[in-house]
Amino acid sequence: MPTVALGGDHAGFSYKKEIIALLQSQGVQYKDFGPFSDASVDYPDFTHPLAGAVESGAFDFGILICGSGNGVAITANKHAGVRAALCWNTELAALARSHNNANVICLPARFIPLELAKECLTTFLATPFEGGRHQTRVKKIAC
Repeated sequence: MPTVALGGDHAGFSYKKEIIALLQSQGVQYKDFGPFSDASVDYPDFTHPLAGAVESGAFDFGILICGSGNGVAITANKHAGVRAALCWNTELAALARSHNNANVICLPARFIPLELAKECLTTFLATPFEGGRHQTRVKKIAC
């Protein structure tokens, strides 16, 4: 069972609570990096610590949830060992893992329903990296 770090911003807070319940029901070990309410916050304050924890290997995967998913994805991808993917459907979630070896999924809470966000996450966590020709490409991502 993978270990998961999760976080985001105020726009993703209600989804994060539901995703925590999903992770708990599946016995997934996780750490919540915040925020811990729906009060307005700056997403980098939560994204950088989460991305650092994934980059260091303390967690296998990260889950970031904000309004559009873009801000957290941009921030997380500043970390060389992080491959954060913005996913708004299950096909993208599967491809992010199988082709890009993404280790952080970014979900846009203001643009997809909660049930779809859960499906994207479940797909992301269950999909293995294919390696092969994709490994060559993934190796070229870091600067």
